Amino acid sequence: MYLRQKEIKMKMKKIYKILLLIAVCIIAVSGCKKEDKVSGTRIYYTDSEGVSLVEKGTRIKGKTKKAQINYVLGKVQKNTDNINYRSAFVKGVKIKNWSLHSKNLTVDFNRAYQKLSVTEEIVLRASVVQSLGQIDGVDTVLFTIEGEPLEDQNGQEIGYMQPSDFVQNTGSSLHAYQNETFLLYYGNKKGTRLVKEKVNVRYSSSVSREKALVEQLIKGPDSDNESAVLPEGTKVLSVSVKDHICYVNLDAGFLDTTNVMNPEVPVYAIVNSIVDGSAISRVQILIDGKTDITYMGKINLEKPLSRNPNIVEGE
Repeated sequence: MYLRQKEIKMKMKKIYKILLLIAVCIIAVSGCKKEDKVSGTRIYYTDSEGVSLVEKGTRIKGKTKKAQINYVLGKVQKNTDNINYRSAFVKGVKIKNWSLHSKNLTVDFNRAYQKLSVTEEIVLRASVVQSLGQIDGVDTVLFTIEGEPLEDQNGQEIGYMQPSDFVQNTGSSLHAYQNETFLLYYGNKKGTRLVKEKVNVRYSSSVSREKALVEQLIKGPDSDNESAVLPEGTKVLSVSVKDHICYVNLDAGFLDTTNVMNPEVPVYAIVNSIVDGSAISRVQILIDGKTDITYMGKINLEKPLSRNPNIVEGE
């Protein structure tokens, strides 16, 4: 009887040890899962082709905000051992310093930044902003070059950026988006004169300001008190700027004059909108690449046109 009880106790001890071991394993697994959740931050690199972002999981180190920012900036500037995770910092680009004020982080770069191609510049910006944006207490990021604000190809300041400013669809290259307030000219309710309208437009950094502006004119106004100035469906074939002259090449859809009350309205809606608030002095309108056109038999498009204040209400 005594031996029987002793045998049962030994078996119970073994069962207890097994249960204890299982409990330890469960706690360990739970601990790992919890750690994964905490370390769900990512450093953004560029792919092997340098046109898209790829993310690599990490645990941001540092107890202070300064340490965390330094950790992330250190990571994005260094290549990994995997060729598919490359740093977007190329051509000698380096960060000189940074400062944080009221959750707005300013990162200052050396002059080498200005040698980046359009694609390289967008990818680098996205890499830094999306990586830093995960730090609690960093809401926006501003880039400067030797203390001067970063500007786009049109001389417009990029300003403060957020991770949401960068969009990438699966299998495609990265696109950066920016917001700008355009002063556009639409037709009045009768379509006989032009009226000014401030419109906030979000457009891709790969698109010139002038092209984005013309495309917005084609979309038409939101207000019922204004009328569209360009035929719906008009296509912008190309837009370029040279020697302060903007060349706007439209397809033949522009010549649809069904709802045009005054031929000056569509033409100078384009001209005035582009010239106002820019260094552009004149606008050359082309139709399918041709300029030997007299619009509605009244406006000669053969030469660049200057801003016309006489058709604007209130001027």
